Amino acid sequence: MTRPTKAPAKAPRPAFLCDACGYQPPKWVGRCPECGEWGSVVESAPAAAAPMALRQISPRMPGEPARPIAEISPVPARAVPTHVSELDRVLGGGLVPGGVVLLAGEPGVGKSTLLLDVAQQWAVHSGSNSLVVSGEESVSQVRLRAERMQTLHERLYLAAETDLAALLGHVDAVRPGLLIVDSVQTFSSPTSDGVPGGVTQVRAVTAALIATAKERGIATILVGHVTKDGNVAGPRVLEHLVDVVLQFEGDKHSSLRLIRGLKNRFGSVDEVGCFEMHETGIASLPDPSGLFMTRHAEPVPGTCCTVVMEGRRALVTEVQALIGASPANGSPRRTVSGLDSARLAMLLAVLERRGPGKGLHEREVFASTVGGIKVTEPSVDLAMALAIASAKVNLATVPNLVAVGEVGLTGEIRRIGNVSQRLAEAARLGFTVALVPAGCAPAKGTGPAGLKVHEVADLPEALKMSALLAAERTP
Repeated sequence: MTRPTKAPAKAPRPAFLCDACGYQPPKWVGRCPECGEWGSVVESAPAAAAPMALRQISPRMPGEPARPIAEISPVPARAVPTHVSELDRVLGGGLVPGGVVLLAGEPGVGKSTLLLDVAQQWAVHSGSNSLVVSGEESVSQVRLRAERMQTLHERLYLAAETDLAALLGHVDAVRPGLLIVDSVQTFSSPTSDGVPGGVTQVRAVTAALIATAKERGIATILVGHVTKDGNVAGPRVLEHLVDVVLQFEGDKHSSLRLIRGLKNRFGSVDEVGCFEMHETGIASLPDPSGLFMTRHAEPVPGTCCTVVMEGRRALVTEVQALIGASPANGSPRRTVSGLDSARLAMLLAVLERRGPGKGLHEREVFASTVGGIKVTEPSVDLAMALAIASAKVNLATVPNLVAVGEVGLTGEIRRIGNVSQRLAEAARLGFTVALVPAGCAPAKGTGPAGLKVHEVADLPEALKMSALLAAERTP
């Protein structure tokens, strides 16, 4: 009698991993169902089976005992100014020794230019070395940019590497107070599998740099790539590991650049930094409102100014509108630049129903902001509606008029926040008339000097008030 042969053990099932986002599909697919990238799913080593019983972990003596919170000095965590005023504004005072900042932005927006200026300012004012390690450019290319920007300094060091071990060797040799890695997706760790920029490599490189920064008290800035949707590329855990996440925004066809704080363990995320790109580099813009307005010799129909909030900063912005002809195919275009297309469609419907907008449904409408700024908050509704109505009737609004307020579907003007700060900024720039929602005007005698504030309850009242002010000015 033959004994039954024992069935051979089944080989472990292969595992698959998306090299772009870290998603693990049950089988190989050409396109990752999580992030939508093509060809990013690769076969990875199968995970080891979990033990039947977890071993008990015995306690050990910690390296540093716990202390009462009152006895811990806050001095090592104090921010050191970078002397780039707008960056310090967003960071909450400067860079914290041992803190790690992730700066993300689209290619060509000016990340490397900004950080080279930061490295030079750090070398000049902090008394310690700054080290820029580039994985995308050679040291000669970085030197040419530094020469153009006039950011040469004896304590500013450059290196071109893509290997993590070599980068750490440069840190040992230079002993910098500031380390800039451009960019983290180009580096690879010899102890981890995967290609540079993949999930495994990015996680390993970032973890090693964070450990080095915390251990030696080095302020570290990591440059990160972004996806086509504008999000930080790589695993989501990257944003959780670092202390600060900054988004660098800007249009290649505009000189304006903005830095927004998405995460900040050392300060607020309500601040926005403004910069201007020019031929010799990048400069902070402490007062950027002048970029977003056009000074006309005579009033022009289809324009109206408003005040928007970027973080805790008030910016006066001009909104322009143009009413085109009726297309022959019966499908008029609704084109916006710097504004929300959905809000434009809503305002056209409200004007058609409750204002001088008869026939707008069959006319082409174009609306934009000045200077390349992007405005998405609802407070721009009233200015956009006045600009469209002004273009429709070909009658300019009164000069030095600023309008703020959200327009509802029933035509009411809803309240908004930070009205006093918006009015103060408008008065500082020379505006003399303001339209605000009902109940938002400052108390008598407390408003900005030289600014006359009118409250409007709904869109018809706002249109009537604007026309009345324009008629009073007409001789």
